[in-house]
Amino acid sequence: MLKTTALTAAFALVAGAALAAPETYSLDTSHSQIVFDYSHLGFSTTTGMFGDITGTIMFDAEDPAASSVEATFPVASLMTGFAGRDEHFLSPDFFGAEGAAPEVTFKSTGIEVTGDTTALITGDLTLNGVTKEVVLDTTLNQQGTHPMENKPWLGFDATTTLLRSDFNAGMFAPAVSDEVEVRISVEAMPAE
Repeated sequence: MLKTTALTAAFALVAGAALAAPETYSLDTSHSQIVFDYSHLGFSTTTGMFGDITGTIMFDAEDPAASSVEATFPVASLMTGFAGRDEHFLSPDFFGAEGAAPEVTFKSTGIEVTGDTTALITGDLTLNGVTKEVVLDTTLNQQGTHPMENKPWLGFDATTTLLRSDFNAGMFAPAVSDEVEVRISVEAMPAE
């Protein structure tokens, strides 16, 4: 859910690279996904995924805090492994994919570097027409030349916890967990 978004942290973590001017990067949609988990009545943990993530990162190596990231993904990219549940989640009971807010967006508002390969990215997440501030706990996995593309590449993971009810998707809470654990894995490449 929170996408892409954490790319700014990855750039902040590699600020030592000699980049003279801000650089623009794009998410690699084919290698970026958002996975979420929640407790189903205490009996099981249900997992789902969103894909088709697109986004742009403007990275300023001289001043990483001035960097920014924006990402978007369609609610209709949802997949939980059970068609009936997907259909229900995409209804007005939860995400209302056919309604007024068919996309989820994230726009960073700040970065706090917390270690050599870690950072916290704060940003505005808009889901179901509701915008809330979220913080992504981010780890840079790797930064280097992509062996097949032969150009600079970044990869990172990020986590956060959301409350469904904050985004008008709280049906059956708290019996079905209101808290949703979110894991993001993203790759990024220089924008063309």
